Amino acid sequence: MDRKVLKMATAVILVLTFLIPCTIRRMPDMHEQYALAEEIRSAPILQTHAKASVAPENVVKESNTLNGQLKIEIPQGTDGSGIKVSEDYVTQTIYIKVATDVRDYFSEYDISGSSDKIASLQYYNEGGNGVIAISMNRLYEFTYKLENGALYMDFIDPHDIYDKVIVIDAGHGSRMSGATKNGIQEKDINLDIVLQLKALFDAYDGNIGVYYTRTDDSNPTLQQRAELANKAGADLFISVHNNSSGTGNFTSVNGTQVLYSESDDRELGSKKLAQICLDNVTAATGSNDFGLLKADDIYIVRSSEAPVALIEVGFMTNRDELAKLADPEYQKTAAQGIFNAVLEAVKEGY
Repeated sequence: MDRKVLKMATAVILVLTFLIPCTIRRMPDMHEQYALAEEIRSAPILQTHAKASVAPENVVKESNTLNGQLKIEIPQGTDGSGIKVSEDYVTQTIYIKVATDVRDYFSEYDISGSSDKIASLQYYNEGGNGVIAISMNRLYEFTYKLENGALYMDFIDPHDIYDKVIVIDAGHGSRMSGATKNGIQEKDINLDIVLQLKALFDAYDGNIGVYYTRTDDSNPTLQQRAELANKAGADLFISVHNNSSGTGNFTSVNGTQVLYSESDDRELGSKKLAQICLDNVTAATGSNDFGLLKADDIYIVRSSEAPVALIEVGFMTNRDELAKLADPEYQKTAAQGIFNAVLEAVKEGY
Protein backbone atom coordinates (compact mmCIF):
# COMPACT_ATOMS: atom_id res chain seq x y z
CA MET A 1 0.00 0.00 0.00
CA ASP A 2 1.25 3.51 -0.82
CA ARG A 3 2.74 5.17 2.29
CA LYS A 4 0.66 8.31 1.76
CA VAL A 5 -2.55 6.27 1.59
CA LEU A 6 -1.48 4.24 4.64
CA LYS A 7 -0.87 7.42 6.66
CA MET A 8 -4.24 8.80 5.62
CA ALA A 9 -6.02 5.57 6.58
CA THR A 10 -4.24 5.53 9.94
CA ALA A 11 -5.31 9.12 10.58
CA VAL A 12 -8.94 8.32 9.75
CA ILE A 13 -8.91 5.33 12.11
CA LEU A 14 -7.49 7.48 14.92
CA VAL A 15 -10.16 10.13 14.39
CA LEU A 16 -12.95 7.54 14.37
CA THR A 17 -11.51 5.91 17.48
CA PHE A 18 -11.97 9.23 19.27
CA LEU A 19 -15.26 10.30 17.72
CA ILE A 20 -17.33 7.12 17.98
CA PRO A 21 -17.37 6.86 21.82
CA CYS A 22 -18.12 10.59 22.06
CA THR A 23 -20.93 10.29 19.52
CA ILE A 24 -22.44 7.29 21.29
CA ARG A 25 -22.49 9.22 24.55
CA ARG A 26 -23.96 12.42 23.16
CA MET A 27 -26.30 11.18 20.44
CA PRO A 28 -29.99 11.16 21.44
CA ASP A 29 -31.23 7.65 22.03
CA MET A 30 -32.73 6.57 18.71
CA HIS A 31 -34.95 3.98 20.37
CA GLU A 32 -36.59 6.73 22.38
CA GLN A 33 -37.07 9.08 19.46
CA TYR A 34 -38.46 6.39 17.17
CA ALA A 35 -40.73 5.01 19.88
CA LEU A 36 -42.12 8.41 20.80
CA ALA A 37 -42.58 9.37 17.15
CA GLU A 38 -44.45 6.11 16.60
CA GLU A 39 -46.54 6.84 19.67
CA ILE A 40 -47.58 10.16 18.16
CA ARG A 41 -48.47 8.51 14.85
CA SER A 42 -50.32 5.65 16.53
CA ALA A 43 -52.03 7.58 19.32
CA PRO A 44 -55.57 6.28 19.68
CA ILE A 45 -58.36 8.54 18.51
CA LEU A 46 -60.36 9.47 21.59
CA GLN A 47 -63.86 8.05 21.36
CA THR A 48 -66.66 10.44 22.18
CA HIS A 49 -70.15 9.52 23.24
CA ALA A 50 -73.16 10.13 21.06
CA LYS A 51 -74.05 13.27 22.97
CA ALA A 52 -71.78 16.10 21.83
CA SER A 53 -70.00 18.34 24.32
CA VAL A 54 -71.67 21.64 25.07
CA ALA A 55 -70.24 24.94 26.21
CA PRO A 56 -70.79 25.61 29.93
CA GLU A 57 -72.35 28.99 29.30
CA ASN A 58 -75.15 27.22 27.40
CA VAL A 59 -75.97 25.00 30.38
CA VAL A 60 -74.86 26.60 33.64
CA LYS A 61 -77.08 29.34 35.02
CA GLU A 62 -74.68 31.82 36.56
CA SER A 63 -75.34 32.49 40.24
CA ASN A 64 -73.33 34.75 42.53
CA THR A 65 -75.01 33.35 45.64
CA LEU A 66 -73.30 29.95 45.42
CA ASN A 67 -69.78 31.34 46.05
CA GLY A 68 -68.09 29.39 43.28
CA GLN A 69 -70.00 26.16 43.87
CA LEU A 70 -71.75 24.19 41.17
CA LYS A 71 -75.29 23.13 41.99
CA ILE A 72 -76.73 20.19 40.02
CA GLU A 73 -80.38 19.29 40.47
CA ILE A 74 -81.00 15.56 40.69
CA PRO A 75 -84.11 13.47 39.99
CA GLN A 76 -86.62 13.39 42.83
CA GLY A 77 -86.15 10.40 45.11
CA THR A 78 -82.48 9.91 44.24
CA ASP A 79 -80.37 9.45 47.37
CA GLY A 80 -76.62 9.19 47.90
CA SER A 81 -76.53 5.54 46.84
CA GLY A 82 -77.85 6.53 43.42
CA ILE A 83 -75.00 8.95 42.74
CA LYS A 84 -71.35 8.09 42.04
CA VAL A 85 -68.75 10.81 41.52
CA SER A 86 -65.22 10.17 40.23
CA GLU A 87 -62.42 12.04 38.49
CA ASP A 88 -60.04 11.16 35.69
CA TYR A 89 -57.03 13.32 36.53
CA VAL A 90 -55.30 12.59 33.23
CA THR A 91 -58.12 14.19 31.21
CA GLN A 92 -59.25 16.59 33.99
CA THR A 93 -62.77 15.18 33.73
CA ILE A 94 -65.24 14.67 36.58
CA TYR A 95 -67.91 12.01 36.04
CA ILE A 96 -71.24 12.10 37.88
CA LYS A 97 -73.27 8.92 37.46
CA VAL A 98 -76.92 9.25 38.39
CA ALA A 99 -79.35 6.34 38.57
CA THR A 100 -81.71 7.68 35.93
CA ASP A 101 -82.72 7.04 32.35
CA VAL A 102 -83.18 10.74 31.57
CA ARG A 103 -82.38 11.29 27.90
CA ASP A 104 -81.28 14.94 28.10
CA TYR A 105 -80.29 15.96 31.60
CA PHE A 106 -79.40 19.52 30.66
CA SER A 107 -82.89 20.31 29.37
CA GLU A 108 -84.74 18.66 32.27
CA TYR A 109 -82.67 19.69 35.31
CA ASP A 110 -80.99 22.94 36.27
CA ILE A 111 -77.25 23.35 36.75
CA SER A 112 -76.31 26.64 38.34
CA GLY A 113 -73.37 28.38 39.96
CA SER A 114 -70.08 29.32 38.35
CA SER A 115 -68.83 28.01 35.03
CA ASP A 116 -65.43 29.73 35.00
CA LYS A 117 -63.53 26.51 35.82
CA ILE A 118 -65.40 24.36 33.28
CA ALA A 119 -64.23 23.81 29.69
CA SER A 120 -67.22 21.76 28.51
CA LEU A 121 -70.01 19.43 29.61
CA GLN A 122 -71.40 16.24 28.17
CA TYR A 123 -74.32 13.99 29.04
CA TYR A 124 -74.91 10.39 27.93
CA ASN A 125 -76.45 7.14 29.11
CA GLU A 126 -74.29 4.24 30.19
CA GLY A 127 -75.34 0.93 31.72
CA GLY A 128 -78.68 2.23 32.94
CA ASN A 129 -77.17 5.38 34.44
CA GLY A 130 -77.06 8.92 33.23
CA VAL A 131 -73.54 10.33 33.16
CA ILE A 132 -72.67 14.00 33.39
CA ALA A 133 -69.07 14.51 32.26
CA ILE A 134 -67.56 17.82 33.33
CA SER A 135 -64.30 18.67 31.56
CA MET A 136 -62.36 21.18 33.66
CA ASN A 137 -60.01 23.83 32.27
CA ARG A 138 -57.40 22.93 34.91
CA LEU A 139 -56.85 20.06 37.27
CA TYR A 140 -58.92 20.49 40.41
CA GLU A 141 -59.57 18.41 43.47
CA PHE A 142 -63.23 18.47 44.41
CA THR A 143 -65.62 17.94 47.27
CA TYR A 144 -69.36 17.42 47.05
CA LYS A 145 -72.45 17.05 49.19
CA LEU A 146 -76.05 16.04 48.54
CA GLU A 147 -78.52 18.44 50.03
CA ASN A 148 -82.15 19.42 49.38
CA GLY A 149 -82.43 17.60 46.07
CA ALA A 150 -79.20 18.91 44.62
CA LEU A 151 -75.54 18.01 44.36
CA TYR A 152 -73.24 20.83 45.48
CA MET A 153 -69.65 20.71 44.21
CA ASP A 154 -66.57 22.73 45.16
CA PHE A 155 -63.45 22.75 42.97
CA ILE A 156 -60.09 23.23 44.68
CA ASP A 157 -56.72 24.12 43.20
CA PRO A 158 -54.22 21.42 44.31
CA HIS A 159 -51.84 24.19 45.44
CA ASP A 160 -54.44 25.21 48.01
CA ILE A 161 -54.08 21.71 49.51
CA TYR A 162 -50.42 20.80 48.97
CA ASP A 163 -47.15 22.68 49.43
CA LYS A 164 -45.84 21.16 46.19
CA VAL A 165 -47.50 19.44 43.25
CA ILE A 166 -45.58 16.75 41.34
CA VAL A 167 -46.54 14.79 38.20
CA ILE A 168 -44.93 11.41 37.56
CA ASP A 169 -45.12 9.71 34.16
CA ALA A 170 -44.48 6.03 33.46
CA GLY A 171 -43.42 6.03 29.83
CA HIS A 172 -45.22 4.04 27.10
CA GLY A 173 -48.03 1.58 27.98
CA SER A 174 -50.62 -0.70 26.40
CA ARG A 175 -49.69 -1.55 22.79
CA MET A 176 -46.80 0.94 22.87
CA SER A 177 -44.28 -1.28 24.63
CA GLY A 178 -41.14 0.77 24.11
CA ALA A 179 -37.98 -1.32 23.92
CA THR A 180 -38.36 -5.10 24.17
CA LYS A 181 -35.46 -7.42 24.95
CA ASN A 182 -35.60 -11.10 25.88
CA GLY A 183 -39.37 -10.81 26.24
CA ILE A 184 -39.05 -7.96 28.75
CA GLN A 185 -40.96 -4.83 27.79
CA GLU A 186 -39.88 -1.34 28.69
CA LYS A 187 -43.44 -0.24 29.47
CA ASP A 188 -43.58 -2.81 32.29
CA ILE A 189 -40.25 -1.79 33.84
CA ASN A 190 -41.24 1.88 33.67
CA LEU A 191 -44.54 1.13 35.40
CA ASP A 192 -42.99 -1.14 38.02
CA ILE A 193 -40.52 1.58 39.01
CA VAL A 194 -43.29 4.19 39.16
CA LEU A 195 -45.47 1.92 41.33
CA GLN A 196 -42.52 1.49 43.69
CA LEU A 197 -42.16 5.27 43.68
CA LYS A 198 -45.86 5.66 44.41
CA ALA A 199 -45.50 3.40 47.44
CA LEU A 200 -42.78 5.71 48.76
CA PHE A 201 -44.91 8.81 48.26
CA ASP A 202 -47.97 7.11 49.77
CA ALA A 203 -45.95 6.42 52.93
CA TYR A 204 -44.41 9.91 53.01
CA ASP A 205 -45.84 12.32 55.57
CA GLY A 206 -44.80 15.51 53.80
CA ASN A 207 -47.39 17.75 52.16
CA ILE A 208 -46.65 16.87 48.52
CA GLY A 209 -49.45 16.10 46.08
CA VAL A 210 -48.43 13.55 43.44
CA TYR A 211 -50.41 12.80 40.27
CA TYR A 212 -49.61 9.94 37.90
CA THR A 213 -50.19 9.73 34.17
CA ARG A 214 -50.77 6.00 34.56
CA THR A 215 -50.71 3.35 37.29
CA ASP A 216 -51.76 0.50 35.02
CA ASP A 217 -51.13 -0.78 31.49
CA SER A 218 -52.82 2.16 29.80
CA ASN A 219 -51.38 4.55 27.24
CA PRO A 220 -52.31 8.21 27.68
CA THR A 221 -51.39 10.28 24.65
CA LEU A 222 -48.26 12.40 24.80
CA GLN A 223 -50.46 15.48 24.87
CA GLN A 224 -52.40 14.14 27.86
CA ARG A 225 -49.18 13.38 29.73
CA ALA A 226 -47.80 16.88 29.23
CA GLU A 227 -51.16 18.53 29.86
CA LEU A 228 -51.57 16.75 33.18
CA ALA A 229 -48.43 18.50 34.37
CA ASN A 230 -49.42 21.81 32.79
CA LYS A 231 -53.04 21.78 33.96
CA ALA A 232 -52.01 20.75 37.46
CA GLY A 233 -49.62 23.70 37.57
CA ALA A 234 -46.99 21.15 38.58
CA ASP A 235 -43.82 22.27 40.31
CA LEU A 236 -41.97 19.27 38.84
CA PHE A 237 -42.63 16.81 36.04
CA ILE A 238 -40.68 13.55 35.94
CA SER A 239 -41.01 10.90 33.24
CA VAL A 240 -39.55 7.43 33.80
CA HIS A 241 -38.16 5.48 30.83
CA ASN A 242 -35.43 3.02 29.97
CA ASN A 243 -32.85 3.23 27.23
CA SER A 244 -31.57 1.09 24.38
CA SER A 245 -28.77 1.27 21.85
CA GLY A 246 -29.42 2.89 18.48
CA THR A 247 -29.52 -0.48 16.74
CA GLY A 248 -31.45 -2.27 19.47
CA ASN A 249 -28.67 -4.87 19.72
CA PHE A 250 -26.98 -5.88 22.95
CA THR A 251 -23.89 -3.76 23.66
CA SER A 252 -21.59 -2.93 26.55
CA VAL A 253 -23.11 0.58 26.85
CA ASN A 254 -24.80 1.04 30.21
CA GLY A 255 -25.83 3.62 32.74
CA THR A 256 -28.39 6.23 33.68
CA GLN A 257 -29.05 9.21 31.43
CA VAL A 258 -31.43 12.12 32.05
CA LEU A 259 -32.99 14.25 29.33
CA TYR A 260 -33.86 17.91 29.84
CA SER A 261 -35.27 20.94 28.03
CA GLU A 262 -32.51 23.20 26.77
CA SER A 263 -35.04 25.99 26.18
CA ASP A 264 -35.82 26.13 29.91
CA ASP A 265 -33.25 28.68 31.05
CA ARG A 266 -34.62 29.22 34.55
CA GLU A 267 -32.12 28.92 37.40
CA LEU A 268 -34.36 26.26 38.93
CA GLY A 269 -35.20 24.78 35.59
CA SER A 270 -35.10 21.54 33.68
CA LYS A 271 -31.32 21.13 33.43
CA LYS A 272 -30.69 21.51 37.15
CA LEU A 273 -33.58 19.15 37.92
CA ALA A 274 -32.11 16.62 35.48
CA GLN A 275 -28.74 16.82 37.23
CA ILE A 276 -30.39 16.29 40.63
CA CYS A 277 -32.18 13.23 39.25
CA LEU A 278 -29.01 11.85 37.65
CA ASP A 279 -26.98 12.30 40.83
CA ASN A 280 -29.59 10.65 43.04
CA VAL A 281 -30.44 7.70 40.79
CA THR A 282 -26.80 6.82 40.17
CA ALA A 283 -26.04 7.20 43.90
CA ALA A 284 -28.93 4.90 44.84
CA THR A 285 -28.39 2.21 42.19
CA GLY A 286 -24.64 2.42 41.64
CA SER A 287 -25.28 2.75 37.90
CA ASN A 288 -22.89 4.43 35.50
CA ASP A 289 -23.37 8.19 35.05
CA PHE A 290 -24.22 8.42 31.33
CA GLY A 291 -24.77 12.16 31.52
CA LEU A 292 -27.42 14.70 30.56
CA LEU A 293 -28.95 15.12 27.13
CA LYS A 294 -30.75 18.07 25.53
CA ALA A 295 -34.17 16.85 24.44
CA ASP A 296 -36.47 19.58 23.17
CA ASP A 297 -37.11 17.31 20.18
CA ILE A 298 -39.14 15.06 22.49
CA TYR A 299 -42.76 16.20 22.82
CA ILE A 300 -43.33 15.90 26.56
CA VAL A 301 -40.00 17.59 27.30
CA ARG A 302 -40.54 20.65 25.11
CA SER A 303 -44.26 20.88 25.99
CA SER A 304 -43.88 20.92 29.76
CA GLU A 305 -44.38 24.26 31.45
CA ALA A 306 -42.94 22.79 34.65
CA PRO A 307 -39.25 21.90 35.04
CA VAL A 308 -39.05 18.44 33.47
CA ALA A 309 -36.64 15.52 33.67
CA LEU A 310 -36.99 12.38 31.55
CA ILE A 311 -35.00 9.69 33.34
CA GLU A 312 -33.57 6.81 31.32
CA VAL A 313 -32.89 4.55 34.31
CA GLY A 314 -30.74 2.05 32.42
CA PHE A 315 -29.97 0.35 29.12
CA MET A 316 -32.13 -2.64 28.27
CA THR A 317 -29.60 -3.48 25.55
CA ASN A 318 -26.94 -4.25 28.15
CA ARG A 319 -27.39 -7.83 29.38
CA ASP A 320 -26.29 -7.16 32.96
CA GLU A 321 -28.30 -3.96 33.25
CA LEU A 322 -31.40 -5.61 31.75
CA ALA A 323 -31.26 -8.28 34.45
CA LYS A 324 -31.09 -5.56 37.10
CA LEU A 325 -33.92 -3.53 35.59
CA ALA A 326 -36.19 -6.59 35.65
CA ASP A 327 -35.40 -7.21 39.35
CA PRO A 328 -38.05 -5.78 41.75
CA GLU A 329 -35.38 -4.95 44.33
CA TYR A 330 -33.40 -2.93 41.80
CA GLN A 331 -36.61 -1.22 40.68
CA LYS A 332 -37.26 -0.29 44.29
CA THR A 333 -33.74 1.12 44.57
CA ALA A 334 -34.21 3.16 41.38
CA ALA A 335 -37.53 4.46 42.75
CA GLN A 336 -35.76 5.45 45.96
CA GLY A 337 -33.26 7.45 43.91
CA ILE A 338 -36.06 9.30 42.11
CA PHE A 339 -37.86 9.89 45.41
CA ASN A 340 -34.65 11.32 46.90
CA ALA A 341 -34.27 13.55 43.85
CA VAL A 342 -37.78 14.98 44.27
CA LEU A 343 -37.15 15.76 47.94
CA GLU A 344 -33.81 17.41 47.10
CA ALA A 345 -35.42 19.49 44.34
CA VAL A 346 -38.16 20.63 46.72
CA LYS A 347 -35.52 21.53 49.30
CA GLU A 348 -33.68 23.52 46.62
CA GLY A 349 -36.83 25.60 46.13
CA TYR A 350 -38.52 24.13 43.07
